[in-house]
Amino acid sequence: MKRKKTWERGAGILLPVSSLPSNYGIGTFGKAAYEFVDSLAAAGQNYWQVLPIGPTSYGDSPYQSFSAFAGNPYFIDLDILIEEELLSEEDVKEADWGSGPDRVDYEKIYNSRFSVLKKAYKNSRHKNTKAYKAFEKENQYWLADYSFYMAVKDSFDSVSWTEWEEDIRFRKPEAVKKYQKELKEEIAFYSFCQYKFYEQWGKLKQYANEKGIKIIGDIPLYVSMDSADVWVHGDLFELDERKKPINIAGVPPDCFSETGQRWGNPLYRWDKHEADGFDWWRRRMKANANFYDVIRIDHFIGIVRYYSIPADCPTAMEGKWVPGPAKKLTDAIAEAIPDTYIIAEDLGVVVPAVRSLQKKTGWPGMKILEFAFDGPDNEYLPHNLTDKNCVIYGGTHDNEPLLGYFQSRKKKELSFVYDYLGVRRVKDLPHAIVRAGYASIACLVMNQMQDILSLDNSAKMNTPGTLGGNWEWRLLPGQFGQKEITWLRGLSETFGRCKKEK
Repeated sequence: MKRKKTWERGAGILLPVSSLPSNYGIGTFGKAAYEFVDSLAAAGQNYWQVLPIGPTSYGDSPYQSFSAFAGNPYFIDLDILIEEELLSEEDVKEADWGSGPDRVDYEKIYNSRFSVLKKAYKNSRHKNTKAYKAFEKENQYWLADYSFYMAVKDSFDSVSWTEWEEDIRFRKPEAVKKYQKELKEEIAFYSFCQYKFYEQWGKLKQYANEKGIKIIGDIPLYVSMDSADVWVHGDLFELDERKKPINIAGVPPDCFSETGQRWGNPLYRWDKHEADGFDWWRRRMKANANFYDVIRIDHFIGIVRYYSIPADCPTAMEGKWVPGPAKKLTDAIAEAIPDTYIIAEDLGVVVPAVRSLQKKTGWPGMKILEFAFDGPDNEYLPHNLTDKNCVIYGGTHDNEPLLGYFQSRKKKELSFVYDYLGVRRVKDLPHAIVRAGYASIACLVMNQMQDILSLDNSAKMNTPGTLGGNWEWRLLPGQFGQKEITWLRGLSETFGRCKKEK
C-alpha cells in the first residue's frame, strides 16, 4: 500500500484571482498577482488558495463553468499582451471595464473583454510556433471540443447547447463538419485564448512555487449542464434520448433551506465511468494537477453518496440518496495524480462512510471556526481537534466574513466566543479567530482575505442559492499592507507554520 502524504505545518490565504486589483475590472495574472505572491511570502504564508479558474457562465459563478479543463479568458492579463505588442494601450483604454476598483461588473467585462482579446488574436503569430503546437498536442483531449463549443455557442447568441438546432445539438457528423468550416476563425480565437491563459498562469504558478508558495485550487464535484463536457461526453451523464437531464444534483431540505438546494448539474452515470476506468476523471484531475499544487475537491461527500433529484421537480424535496463510486473513484484519482496533495471538502451531512473513505485516502477534511462557538463540545473548536490531518478555516467563500457574522449575533450567543478567545469586542473577534486557527494542531490554516482585513458583510463573496451580486468583491491596491503582513508573519513564526528568518 502506498504511504499517505505527510503535510508540513503551514498557513495560507484564500483570495480568488478575480479579486486581485487591476486596471481592467477584474483580477488577472498580471503585476498585482505577482505582488500578491511576494506579500504572501513576506507574511510567512505557504499557500494561496483560489476559487475555480474555469470560464464562467450565466450567473458568473466559478462553480458553473463551460469546461472542466479550460481557463477563464477574463484572467488573461492585458498589460502582458501590450508588452508582447499584441495590443496597444489605446485598445484597452477605449473599453469600459466598470466604474470602481472594489467590485467586478461582469456585464461590462463580458461586453469588453472578448472584443479586446480578438484584437490580440488578429495581431498574433502564434499558430505556427513550436510552443503553440506543443500546447495543442498536450491538450488535444479537450481543446478542440471546447473551442468548437464556444464558437457554436456564440453563433446561437450564447444560449445553452440544449437550445441549439437539433443537428448540432446531437453532434451529427454533417452538422459538425458544416459548423467547423463556417466558424473556423472563431474556433481558432478560443484556442488562442486558452493558449494565452495557460501560458500566463503557468508562469505565475512557477513564480509562486519559486517563492515557496503552493497554489490550492478548488474543483467542483459536478460540471455545468451548459458545458462542452456534457455536450461532447453526454454518455457519461444521466441524460435521456433527447439529451435532457433525467436527474440532477443538489442537497435535501435542512435547517438552512426548507425545500433544499436544487443545483441543476447533471449527475454522472457512474457505471459508464467505471467501465472505462474513470478515464474522463483521470484526465480532468491530471489537467487540474497542472494548474495547482493542491486540489480541494468540492462536495467530497457526494463521492460516497449523492442526492439525486428528478429533473422535473422544481425543488429538492423529492430527491433520494444514491451510493456513489467511493473508493473506486478515489483510487483512480490517486493513481492519476500520485504527486498532488488533495483536500476533501467534507462539509454537510457526513455519514460514517465518508469518514472511513477519508481515512483510507489520507486526504484531510475541513474545520470551520465561524461555526465552532456554540459550546465547548463543538467538533470544530481547536481544543477538540485530535488529528492534525485537517485544514482549519476561519470561514470560506460561502460564509459571511467573520466580522459580519458575529455582528449579527445576539449578546447571549457572543458570551461563549468572548470567553473562549479572551476578547470582549466584536471588532476583535476576526483576528482572535485567525490566531486560534494558527495555534491549533491542524496541519494547515486558511483564512479569507476579508477576515485578515476584518471586513464586514459588504465584502461577502457568495450567498449560496442566490443569483446576482455574488463573486464581485475585490481587494483594493495597498489594502493588504505591511501591518497585516507583519502580523501574519508573527503568527506563522510563533506557531511554527513557516521557517524563521535567521
